[in-house]
Amino acid sequence: MRLILLGPPGAGKGTQAQRLVEKHGIPQLSTGDMLRAAVQAGSEVGKRAKAVMDAGELVSDAIVNAIVAERIDQADCAKGFILDGYPRTLVQADAVESMLSERGIGLDTVIELVVDDRALVGRIVKRAEDAKAAGQPVRKDDNPAVFEERLREYYKKTAPLTGYYYAKGKLKTVDGMASIDAVTAEIEAVLAAATRAR
Repeated sequence: MRLILLGPPGAGKGTQAQRLVEKHGIPQLSTGDMLRAAVQAGSEVGKRAKAVMDAGELVSDAIVNAIVAERIDQADCAKGFILDGYPRTLVQADAVESMLSERGIGLDTVIELVVDDRALVGRIVKRAEDAKAAGQPVRKDDNPAVFEERLREYYKKTAPLTGYYYAKGKLKTVDGMASIDAVTAEIEAVLAAATRAR
């Protein structure tokens, strides 16, 4: 099962990805984790990424794409994987298509968690309050102003992917405002249908 989770920050992609990992035994591939792992492993592409990050610059699409390609070739991705937070742009989406077709594989489905932006800001504020109350550190992006900037960035760069995958017949939408369990159940229903359609 190879899938992409789409949705704005705070939509619950990370929570749902973790549940999918536990249930289906496939890895969640997040670009941040993959970059850190490649740098730590000292691979060729990891060295290139480290040089760019050390210079305080943003890692280019070419480097990110190379890191993703290197990661999906690893043994634990043989049964499938969940891409979370990647692709972020149409250029990256084209790169995913290319790297999968080069390997003779394709995406099973793309699931968009559809949410209400105003409610999302409330979710973020609550997450920060809960973390404080539990004596845990508050994520630096759990700040309404920072979050709203991330939301604008998402709609500018990543939201066009919904049309891209809709045109390919891959996009399925799930109500991200439902309870966590209800969202999980809806995702499982989408995955079951995608498996039957193979």
